[in-house]
Amino acid sequence: MKLNIKLLTLLLITILSFSCKNEEKEENEGAPKIKDTSENLNISLLLDLSDRISPTKYPNPTMEYYLRDVGYINSVSEAFTEHVRTKKVIRAHDKIQLFFDPAPFNPEINKISKELKIEINKTNVSKKLINDTKTIYATDPLTIYKLAIKDGNYIGSDTWKFFKNKVNDYCIEDDYRNILVILTDGYIYYQDSKIKEGNSTSYLTPEIIKSNQLDISDWSRKMMNEKLGFIKANNDLSKLEILVLGINPNPKNPYEEDVIKAYWTNWFEAMKVKRFEIRNADLPSNMDKVIKNFISKNKN
Repeated sequence: MKLNIKLLTLLLITILSFSCKNEEKEENEGAPKIKDTSENLNISLLLDLSDRISPTKYPNPTMEYYLRDVGYINSVSEAFTEHVRTKKVIRAHDKIQLFFDPAPFNPEINKISKELKIEINKTNVSKKLINDTKTIYATDPLTIYKLAIKDGNYIGSDTWKFFKNKVNDYCIEDDYRNILVILTDGYIYYQDSKIKEGNSTSYLTPEIIKSNQLDISDWSRKMMNEKLGFIKANNDLSKLEILVLGINPNPKNPYEEDVIKAYWTNWFEAMKVKRFEIRNADLPSNMDKVIKNFISKNKN
């Protein structure tokens, strides 16, 4: 009799335990799931179509600078499409797009840029769309650069105002990992956005660096003491990661590269950019790994 009571008690405990586990499972299934936003990419490219891309004004026998840009863009698109390719269909939720500021006068360039705004989600994802995205980003940017060079109307780069008025609306979205890739030589200049507040400016040119005497070994102390740098254009970019590619300093100043990178670094830190890297103009084959590593690594 005692044995039967023990068996009955053990049986009841087992039944109750199983029932509780089922209830817990049902509760968990009904609870809202937290989105893993780190796997949703929102990549934006900002192109500087100023005279820096001119093969006449700034020729490079190894590889023209506009062709380097095209190579960098191709690496970005490859990283993007590979990311999408490895995701399950139901998790597809990624974007890639391309911007200029100011917009070129050539309507054909603007038309092509619209075609480069692509969203891949669970309703349209397919091998064809992924391959088409990779193809269009491998070919259309070259057309854009060739058209810009043919026009020869280099109106400058309004990067500062892009950060002030557009970056939040164009490049940052909730539930995404937001990445902005900037293709620039590091100098910023646009006549209609030429602002100076104290010793801080919305622009940077080789002439500014020289006139501020930042061509000496003590450039860092001088820059800090005189509060030289970019005017802060945004208060909070903590949801944005930025990769700057193509820094091309004036070779006549051995400190120019350091000065340019200091301007950009201080600017990004003041605007609370989540994560950033600033890289020189190198051959695309050398930069491919750098670009893909930046996009594949998510640092929260």
